[in-house]
Amino acid sequence: MSFFPAPRPLTLASTALAATLALTACGSSSGAGSDDTSGPLRVAVTPVPHADILQFVDEELAADAGLDLEIVEFTDYVQPNAALDQGDVDANYYQHGVFLADQEEQAGYDFTGLATISFQPMGLYSQTADDLADLPPGATVAIPNDPVNGSRGLKLLAQEGLIVLEDPEAAVPTLLDITDNVKDLQFEEVEAAQLPRSLGDVDVAAVPGNYALDADLSPQEDALVAEDTSDTTYANQLVVRAGEEEDPRLQQLLELLTSEEVRAYIDETYDGAVVAAF
Repeated sequence: MSFFPAPRPLTLASTALAATLALTACGSSSGAGSDDTSGPLRVAVTPVPHADILQFVDEELAADAGLDLEIVEFTDYVQPNAALDQGDVDANYYQHGVFLADQEEQAGYDFTGLATISFQPMGLYSQTADDLADLPPGATVAIPNDPVNGSRGLKLLAQEGLIVLEDPEAAVPTLLDITDNVKDLQFEEVEAAQLPRSLGDVDVAAVPGNYALDADLSPQEDALVAEDTSDTTYANQLVVRAGEEEDPRLQQLLELLTSEEVRAYIDETYDGAVVAAF
């Protein structure tokens, strides 16, 4: 039995708001934000589990801490960083350090990860095979179309001996780094949020943990294989614009997100599909 309330609608995640931010968050800006540290703290998230975890903080902890928290939800991996860069939000919580570093290099962002908060493992899922060994020659495999998370899928396949990567220790291997493809797997690169829906069209899909959870897929129960939760390389962080780390509202949120109350909420709510990374 859970000791925590069921998730309720987000504090500030209306379609109109998300559309407004999306329109103003195209491309890279100078990253200018507001100097006002007295107003509401606006945090961009992707859905389960990030939105739910932040909602728990908002409903159960923020008021007592004197923190006015507004939650802005996006369904893709691009807009939360664009919104942070444009100053439309004060922080985001959805990305791991490898993805953050790649985004900073590609888009010129100047961000800081304050701390790792949670980790949800990527898994390989299939509607047609009960074991990776059952995959037929020429099987189709869907992986995320962003290089960083696509590389996680490739590493899982390499871990299981289905492909060989030129450099197993490379941070972000790509399809071009495959030197041996035992079953002549055919790869399709799919936008990460759409991967659960692709399961009916491919033999196996590498689905990031947040989108798996959103589709009621459990890494422990439904995945053919999943990342080891003891390895927090891909743990998601609370990320802010560089130079604003000492904003008292951000420091207060960081304290709440790394509290024992949040650890207990994660343990109780996700039963190992998400683990605390602090």
